[in-house]
Amino acid sequence: MRQSLADRPSACSLDRDPVFAAESPMERILKQHRFRRRNAETVPPYFARTRHQPDPEPQPDVNRPSKQDGVIAMLRRPEGATVDEVATATGWQRHIVRGVFSGTLKKKLRLTIASAKEERGRVYRIAELPSA
Repeated sequence: MRQSLADRPSACSLDRDPVFAAESPMERILKQHRFRRRNAETVPPYFARTRHQPDPEPQPDVNRPSKQDGVIAMLRRPEGATVDEVATATGWQRHIVRGVFSGTLKKKLRLTIASAKEERGRVYRIAELPSA
């Protein structure tokens, strides 16, 4: 024999709750809808809270030194810099330092980088072009 819907045990835990058992499903939906609508009217939308705030003061354009500027400064020193020294100063890995030398400094910035083998290892310097 088939059970009718009223005779079947409910899968929803709210139907077993005595507070919700008296309400029909449609009454629950309407109650939730009214609750949502009331809260939506009392809480202003996000854009309404930020719309009336004054514009923030424009920040001064402060050029803080970048890591690239630090690398260039190290290479312009008379003693130059090794890959390990630049890696320690910037926190980069050694292959990143070599990539910056070849990609950024040589190709993009068109700087001439000279290297020489010394007792502390291969030392890189930015070669200053002689004045004409």
